[in-house]
Amino acid sequence: MKKILFGATAAAVIAAGTFGAVSANASAPAAAAPTAITADAGNDNLQTSTHLTIEAATKAAQATLDAAEKENQRVSVAVVDRNGNTLVTLRGDGAGPQSYESAEKKAYTAVSWNAPTSVLAGRLANAPTLKDIPGTLFLAGGAPVTAKGAPIAGIGVAGAPSGDLDEKFAQAGVAALAN
Repeated sequence: MKKILFGATAAAVIAAGTFGAVSANASAPAAAAPTAITADAGNDNLQTSTHLTIEAATKAAQATLDAAEKENQRVSVAVVDRNGNTLVTLRGDGAGPQSYESAEKKAYTAVSWNAPTSVLAGRLANAPTLKDIPGTLFLAGGAPVTAKGAPIAGIGVAGAPSGDLDEKFAQAGVAALAN
């Protein structure tokens, strides 16, 4: 008899607990939806930056390609913004398939360090692991574009027989932005 009474009591406790939990969940009010937090940043929290327009980037890329074509060189040109995002790429007639990506990497490298890539290539002797940074290419042919002393873009050229020529053409694109 004790076993039956104990079993019945245990079943009643379990049933009451389950019923109580269901009742508690059914009667609980729905949680309020979180309200959106909005804030207007004060002027002390803002910074103005300078960017090339797409028209200016296109002008620089075309001037670069024109300079290369005058010397019968088949190159690709890339112009990237301060963050390394590609703004414009032009692949000249007959440019090699590797030149497109190389031009982008040279442009990114030049703007990242605010220096011509030929100068940066020379630094590899003292810091050989620089070349391991993703997206960079430490070969001559990249030139930074600056405004008020700060880098705002990079122009990269690839495909000429030497990095010196690539960089000469990139500098022609930089010069076109001064006019």
